[in-house]
Amino acid sequence: MAPTSEEEMAAAVAAATVPVSVIGGGTSGAAGRGTALSTAGLSGVRLHEPGALTLVAGAGTPLAEVEARLAREGQRLAFEPMDHRGLLGTEGAPTLGGVMAGNVSGPRRVAAGAARDFALGLRFVDGTGRVVANGGRVMKNVTGYDLVRLLCGSRGRLGVITEVALKVLPAPETQGMLVLEGLDVERAVAAMAAALGSPYEVTGAAHDPEQGRTWLRIEGFAAQVDYRLERLAAALADFGPAEVVRDADAVAGVWAGVRDVAAFHGAPGAVWRVHCRPSAAPALVARAGAEAALLDWGGGLIWLRVAEGADLRARLGAFDGHATRVRGTGPEPAAPPEAPGVAALTEGLRRRFDPRGIFDTEG
Repeated sequence: MAPTSEEEMAAAVAAATVPVSVIGGGTSGAAGRGTALSTAGLSGVRLHEPGALTLVAGAGTPLAEVEARLAREGQRLAFEPMDHRGLLGTEGAPTLGGVMAGNVSGPRRVAAGAARDFALGLRFVDGTGRVVANGGRVMKNVTGYDLVRLLCGSRGRLGVITEVALKVLPAPETQGMLVLEGLDVERAVAAMAAALGSPYEVTGAAHDPEQGRTWLRIEGFAAQVDYRLERLAAALADFGPAEVVRDADAVAGVWAGVRDVAAFHGAPGAVWRVHCRPSAAPALVARAGAEAALLDWGGGLIWLRVAEGADLRARLGAFDGHATRVRGTGPEPAAPPEAPGVAALTEGLRRRFDPRGIFDTEG
C-alpha cells in the first residue's frame, strides 16, 4: 500500500485487518513481516523559512531533496544522519520520515544532539487510523506526552509519521580536523575525551583501531577554525604530534566515511552497533574479538564487525549500555533485551497508540 495523502494513510490504517510494516525508503533493511505500508506518496517540502531556521516536509520526502533545499540557503541538518545503504547493501532513497522514525544521527550527535532534538513537531496516524498532531513550528515546552520525542526512534511501532517540522541550522563556512596517529583504543578514548572537554568546540571525535587513526573535527568561520585547530593540537601534545587538515573537502570525505561506516562496506560478517559509556569502550572492544571496529561519539558508539553467527552479547557480558545487530545473523535477537520495567512501559505505550496491534513490531 502506498497512500498519496495523509487522509488516505489514515483510511488505510483504519481499514487494516492484518499487521502492516511501515516503509520509508527501504534503506534500513528492516522490512518487517507485515504488509508493506509505504510513506513514499507523502513527499514534498511544505514550508521552508530560512530566517526562522524552520522546515516542514512530508515523511516520504527523500533526504537528498531536503538537504539540497537547505544547502541552497546555506543551511543543513545539524544531526548529520547516516546513509545505511552501503553498510546494509540496500537500495532506495533515505526519507525524512525514516530518519526521524529511527532517530538516525551521525558523528555530530556528540556535540549537536540527536535527530529528535531538532524535531519541532510532527503529524502521525496511530493504530486506530486517527491523525494526531503534536508540537509546532517553533521550539517550545510541552506538557503531558512529548509525542515528538516518543515517535522519533519508535521505528513505526506506534504510528505512521506523515509530516515533520524541523529546526535547521546554518552550515559552517569551513571545517578542519586533527589526525592523531598510532594510538591504541585506550589512549584514543582519552584523547577524544580531552578534545570534547576542551573549549575548542569539537564536533566529531572518532577512532579506527585498525588504522590507528584518531580524527577530531572543528567547524565554523575560517579564522576561528584555524585558531582552534592550533590550540587543540597544543592541548593534546601529550598524545603525540597531530596532523592538521584544513582542506574542507578532504575533511568532509573522512567524516562521511565515519558517518556511514564506510570501512565495513562490502566486507563479510555481521555488524553490531554498541552504545556505551566512552570509558568502557576499550574493554568492550577487547572483549568483542571483532574482525574490525570503529569508534564514534568519543567512544560512546562502537561499530563492530564479527563473524556471522557470533554470540557478541555473550562476549561483551554485562555493561552499562546495549548492543544491536544491524546486519547479519546470530543466535540472539537483533534488538537488545529490555529491562522488565522498560518492557512494561513499552507495552503500555503500544496498547495506547496501537490497541489493535496493527503495526508489526518485528520490523
